Amino acid sequence: MYENNYYTQEGYGSYGMVETVGRYTARTFLWMFAGLAVTFGVAIAGFITGFSFRLLFNSFTYIGLLIAQIAVVLVLSARIHSLSVPAARFLFFAYAALTGVTFSVYFILFDVASLVLVFGVTALYFGAMAAFGYATKADLSRIRTVLMGGLIFLVVFGLISMFIPGLQALDRIYCLIGIAIFLGFTAYDTQKIKDLHAYYGHDPEMAAKASVFAALQLYLDFINLFLYLLRFLGRRRN
Repeated sequence: MYENNYYTQEGYGSYGMVETVGRYTARTFLWMFAGLAVTFGVAIAGFITGFSFRLLFNSFTYIGLLIAQIAVVLVLSARIHSLSVPAARFLFFAYAALTGVTFSVYFILFDVASLVLVFGVTALYFGAMAAFGYATKADLSRIRTVLMGGLIFLVVFGLISMFIPGLQALDRIYCLIGIAIFLGFTAYDTQKIKDLHAYYGHDPEMAAKASVFAALQLYLDFINLFLYLLRFLGRRRN
């Protein structure tokens, strides 16, 4: 595990090995993939057991789950420096499991073949932008302001459209903007892993926690990209 690769300031471990940025990035993506596996495993289990049907018709439980998800992310973000590595990982997987519970309702709302197709498209787009973010020499931190502005727009527009039905006619444009924003975040967050490796490489515990936090960021990018693509391409059940 990562905790066994102790660094000196120069980046050499206790076994004379160097933890390369490539290995650190791969480790981060493995955590992200593990989180996605938990999410979709829980979602499938919720659908098979019928829990998703109870959740769909119980808005209070659904809202409670959403609040719990937000709370977990806030705790992980605010206390990343003070949390232990196991605690950070536990919170990450707790969030992934909670997301899986809420995602189980999509198996009711959308055709399963459509869900599989959208997941494949999401993986393709996400992988392409992650590869770009890792390989590019351009400084993607310059687009952070644009991405955050776009994220704020998505939240505000989404809330307003709940009260002004006429705005729903712009839903497809809204989805395209959301897709573009989270493709940008995917490239940006992938490149940011290199900065975390450079900054925390001398501190194995903090580097491990930063890897989990980066995995959470990438996980959120994938999930949001999936949701906007599902909204744009998904075929609802009759």
